Amino acid sequence: MKRIIISTIIACATFAGIFAQAPTLDYKQLNKRALKEYDQPVRPGYEGKNPYWNGYSIRFIYAPAFDFKEVEGAAAYRYIASVKGKEYQFTAKKPNLALTPIWKNLPVGDVVLKVEALDKQKNVVGLAGERKFYRHFPFQGPYHTPIHTYKETAIRAMMYIHNLPSTQAWEHGTEADMSFPHNTYPCKTISAVIRSELMLTKFSKKNAAQALAIAKGAGDFLMRISQAPDAPLAYFPPTYYGNLLASAFELNKGKTMGMEAAKAALAFIDLYEYTKEEKYLNHALGIARTYVRLQREDGSVPMKLYLATGEPVNNVNASLHCLLYVFKNLHDKFGIDEFEPARAKAEHWMITQGYDRFEFVGQFEDIRLEDRKPYENMTHWTCVPYLTYLLDGGERSPELIDLAKDVIRFSEDQFVLWDMEPGPNGYRIFTLPGVWEQHKYRVPVDDSAGNLATGWLALYKATGDKLYFAKAKALMDNLTVVQDVRTGRIPTVWKEKYEIDPSREIWLNCMLDDILALFLFSNFVGEDREDDIVGGQLMG
Repeated sequence: MKRIIISTIIACATFAGIFAQAPTLDYKQLNKRALKEYDQPVRPGYEGKNPYWNGYSIRFIYAPAFDFKEVEGAAAYRYIASVKGKEYQFTAKKPNLALTPIWKNLPVGDVVLKVEALDKQKNVVGLAGERKFYRHFPFQGPYHTPIHTYKETAIRAMMYIHNLPSTQAWEHGTEADMSFPHNTYPCKTISAVIRSELMLTKFSKKNAAQALAIAKGAGDFLMRISQAPDAPLAYFPPTYYGNLLASAFELNKGKTMGMEAAKAALAFIDLYEYTKEEKYLNHALGIARTYVRLQREDGSVPMKLYLATGEPVNNVNASLHCLLYVFKNLHDKFGIDEFEPARAKAEHWMITQGYDRFEFVGQFEDIRLEDRKPYENMTHWTCVPYLTYLLDGGERSPELIDLAKDVIRFSEDQFVLWDMEPGPNGYRIFTLPGVWEQHKYRVPVDDSAGNLATGWLALYKATGDKLYFAKAKALMDNLTVVQDVRTGRIPTVWKEKYEIDPSREIWLNCMLDDILALFLFSNFVGEDREDDIVGGQLMG
């Protein structure tokens, strides 16, 4: 996505007029196309591009193919899918092919699949494989009508962050208000406060001075708790601070996530852009230079490190999209080109190594990572943002477009909830459509919707395919629906009914992502001036 550019206050558009730039959508035609596309598998292992990636997957929208092995003496294989008391069958020469011949006929619901090995006389001579999964709902637009403009929704969300007591405390305080538990993740939460408050100065003259003071207070705190300039992880603020939530886990003691400091660097870059105070730029540069030292020759950076030594915790590499935005912003905004070689190496690694195996494993600070298994906990957050970075950066080669399509299809297949079956009480427990965050957290999360929507928008701009825009719009429109208009709060989890302490359920980094995505869409559908863009890299 484009870097944050804030040069003028966006003039408020009328609600009727903000959608004037959006393409006209024929949902009857688009829904028909979507159903047809779901018959084709997503990067199946039998193509030879990557291994079978879906060993831990529990649901599919696109016809899946599984890594079932051939049985000695088999001449053919009978695929039998049982759903809601009815069987659907076809026969093929191999046991590991996609369910395309029967996929369009399978109803939504739990599926039990068996692939039987048959001899030449069609006698069963063995079982090639068996699998249970959920055949999920397809896209069937239109969905919600937005109840406010994207821009209005974004501004309300900024005011919600601004009015939180833990945010207000930064105006005169020097320590994090730990009554807001997510301050235990300073790179993530406090950086989000900084970036949101700096944007607010351009939208609210009444709150501008206070918002700037808050941003500077929070930034100074992040600098103070960072590693010393001569430390192995020089200038890195910690991933974990205090003794709350995942910071209290023994497995996280003395460790830090590889990409969290990049999120702080983006906040320091914004602080320098607003204040012109050299200390903030110097801290961002210090973080960036530490990343250059950490970067291996192949361009990779470890996903998790020991804070005291900078040594990797395991052999898992980080997804580098956030770091790429740090390098990009330093170059594009300030003309600093010393990081361009590292940026080129990181881009090369992401394409040639990060995507070859189609292994998009989650890298969340509150999920156990020390003993992860390949493909065990997949997420769209380790693949979609980088493709968005490349597409919106001008790279539009046919090979990249094809990869982007595969990545967005994978993400929809595994994580998007276009609908769900009502529970025993008769209502759906989530406000849909929405997007799961990861396989290990199977609930719709707000900025996960924004991540998929910005990916689809980038593909729409690259290809002109209206189905991409229709899917993006469905998710963004729901952001306007789930917001509490009284406070501006966009809930992190989109449940209809839930009993979660809001101070723990609200992740401010997620809400910042919502704000960035909302402004991006506001500009795309209704604003003409490029310099009015408020949008940028989603943090995750």
